[in-house]
Amino acid sequence: MNLHQLRIFCAIAQSKTLTQAAKQMGLTQPTLSQQLSSLEEKVGTKLFERTLNQMEITVAGEFLLRRALQILNEVESTEEQLREFATGKRGVIRLAGINSIVRAVAPQAIGLLKQRLPEVEFDIHEMSPTEVLDLLYARQVNIGLVAVGSLAKSNVSFREVPVVTDPYVLVTPAGLGLAAVADLEDLPADKRAMLRNCIRFNFASQLSRRFESWQQQMLPGHSLVAQCRSYDVALSLVRSGLGVCLAPALAVHENGRSLEGVDLYATNLPARQTVAMVPAQSLRVEPYKTFLDALREAGARTPLPTILPMPPFMKRAAELTELGALV
Repeated sequence: MNLHQLRIFCAIAQSKTLTQAAKQMGLTQPTLSQQLSSLEEKVGTKLFERTLNQMEITVAGEFLLRRALQILNEVESTEEQLREFATGKRGVIRLAGINSIVRAVAPQAIGLLKQRLPEVEFDIHEMSPTEVLDLLYARQVNIGLVAVGSLAKSNVSFREVPVVTDPYVLVTPAGLGLAAVADLEDLPADKRAMLRNCIRFNFASQLSRRFESWQQQMLPGHSLVAQCRSYDVALSLVRSGLGVCLAPALAVHENGRSLEGVDLYATNLPARQTVAMVPAQSLRVEPYKTFLDALREAGARTPLPTILPMPPFMKRAAELTELGALV
């Protein structure tokens, strides 16, 4: 049996007469009778008892009617959902990005998208910028979240949509008390030693070099305690009292507040600018277009954790560096 025969059968069962069913289906009565006879021959039993004025459904017909209605409803639902794929109302968005941004921005962006396109699903990957780019080129993800400058510009052939900007901060164990420190030598020996124990993020070579240069300027005599490939690991070392690190503010983000056990201090480093990398065609295609809007909205709404002012000794070092650059 086929769907056309099932539709004819249901029309007859619900109309009671061939004349009404034929009118409903837009077929002639002889054609309808022929299709019904073919169906009964295929299933091997009568589905209706025929009288002069009406059609009485049999027990077998009642069974088939229940199943046929279920089947046709499922088919209609499937067709409707497939149409939603075509219009972007349904689908899977494959998102890849660095942990600190995925964690801080993606939940709110996904929530915003779900309000507009509730049937869209997500497949989320947390990985390095280079790995994000590889998946984009392999068409295994649709959108990548990376920091500007974390990839060689000549290697990037995707559109960049600005999402969020957050400053780089110096993360120290809580209570180090740098707010009024004009000279590192004014600190007690144990705190001075703590401040000179540097935990360095080693993810993108350009960023690593920038961090190393900053630490040489601001924390002369520092020593490298550890290199990490994720901010989460670096922050856990800081919270354990093993040293200090540089990190983007949203990496220290926990529901809009700083992680417990650490203090954040402003720095003179350029802020991190995060973009969504997408193929050009995705800018106009749903559901990616709406999700990119949601990412921008989430980025604008995402609060930064509490950041303390730059300590006086860091301001002085920054001024000396600027003067040296002018000479």
